Amino acid sequence: MSEPTFETIRYEVSDRVLTITMNRPERLNAFNVRMQQEMMAAFDLADADDEVRAIIVTGAGRGFCAGADLEKGADTFNYDRTGDTQKVGGVERDGGGLLTLRIYQCNKPVIAAVNGAAVGIGATMQLPMDVRIASTSARFGFVFSRRGIVPEACSTWFLPRLVGISQALEWAYSGRVFSAQEALDGGLVSRVVADEDLLPTARALAAEIAENTSALSCTLIRHMMWRLLGADHPMEAHKLDSRGVQALGRSGEAAEGVLSFLEKRPAAFPGKVSTDLPDYFPWWTEPEFS
Repeated sequence: MSEPTFETIRYEVSDRVLTITMNRPERLNAFNVRMQQEMMAAFDLADADDEVRAIIVTGAGRGFCAGADLEKGADTFNYDRTGDTQKVGGVERDGGGLLTLRIYQCNKPVIAAVNGAAVGIGATMQLPMDVRIASTSARFGFVFSRRGIVPEACSTWFLPRLVGISQALEWAYSGRVFSAQEALDGGLVSRVVADEDLLPTARALAAEIAENTSALSCTLIRHMMWRLLGADHPMEAHKLDSRGVQALGRSGEAAEGVLSFLEKRPAAFPGKVSTDLPDYFPWWTEPEFS
C-alpha cells in the first residue's frame, strides 16, 4: 500500500513502525490548522492499519514543534478575526484538544522523539503519548501565561497526572522554557539522549514492541492504563483485569505467547486490532462536548 502524502507532515512506515514527522522545518514546525487536521488523519490511518504496531512522532530539522504559528500576530488566538476556529457539530473547539483527544483514543503505542524546541502545543501534544524521549537539544515550555491565554490541548488534565500538581503548576505559572534535563528531573520525559541517538533510541523501543508483543495486549494495556487514571478504587482495575485475562486467555494470543516461550522461539501472535479485540472493547462511553 502506498503511503499517503500530506502537506505539513511526513507519514512513513518501516518494519511495522510508523514515523509521523512534523514537516515545516523553515518555521520550526509551527502548528497550524492544516497540521492539526493532517496529524489526526495520520492517527486514523495508523489505527486502521494492522501492519502499524507502534508510532513515533518527531519533528523535521532543528525543532520538534515551536508552538502555534504566530504569523497572524496579535490576532493569532482571536478566532473571530482569523476564522481558524474548529467547529464540531456547530460548537467551537480547541484544535489542540481535538488532536490530543485523538491521540488519547489511539489503539497503538505512541512514542515522542523530542528534538529541539517543544513549546506550547509542541509540549502539550506530547502529553497523551505513552513515552517521551528527548535529545539534549530539546527545550520545553508551557508558555501560555506569557501569551495571555490558558493551557490548551487538555493539558490541565494530562500534565498533573504525569508530573504531579506542584510541578505542573510551576511550569504553567512561570511559562518559562526549560531544558531536557529539567524535563527528565520533573518526570516529563523518560530519558535524555544525545541528538544523534534520539531516533535510533525511539526506533529501538518501537521495534521491541513490534517484534515481541501481542498487538491486542498492547491496545488493551494502553486503554486500561490511561482510562483507569480517573478510577476511584482499584476494584475498577480488578474488573478490567479479570475481563481481559479471561478474554485473551481463551484466544490464540495467550496460546501462542505460552507455546513460543516454552519452545524458545519468537512469538507469532495471530490477533489483529482491526478485527480481534474482545467483545467488551470498548468498555467506556466517550463523553460529549457540551
